[in-house]
Amino acid sequence: MSENPLIDPAQEKILSLAMETQFAANGIVSRTLFRSENSRMVLFGFAEGQELTEHTSTRQALIEILSGECEFSLAGKPHALKTGDLLYMPPNVPHAVKATKQFSMLLTLFKPDGAAQK
Repeated sequence: MSENPLIDPAQEKILSLAMETQFAANGIVSRTLFRSENSRMVLFGFAEGQELTEHTSTRQALIEILSGECEFSLAGKPHALKTGDLLYMPPNVPHAVKATKQFSMLLTLFKPDGAAQK
């Protein structure tokens, strides 16, 4: 994710997540909102049926479902999530996501306490 973030850490800024969310027919759109040494925020828009296959992250993650519905798999166990749900995920948990309807989510990644920067 080499995209320039929409938020400059040195400047205050107000964003409308609904206005900034983008969707593509039969695709996934991601936009980096914020990046610092210890954290990153990414806004995602998924078309219905789109998915990210199972993977892991060395970061802690908070995922807020902003609109729509998805199936979020954690360590092989599926969870139905909908607008307003918040998911916390510790580092190194295998996970995958599939849009059961068009949906958007805000992903916030944090460097774990005491961990080296990756």
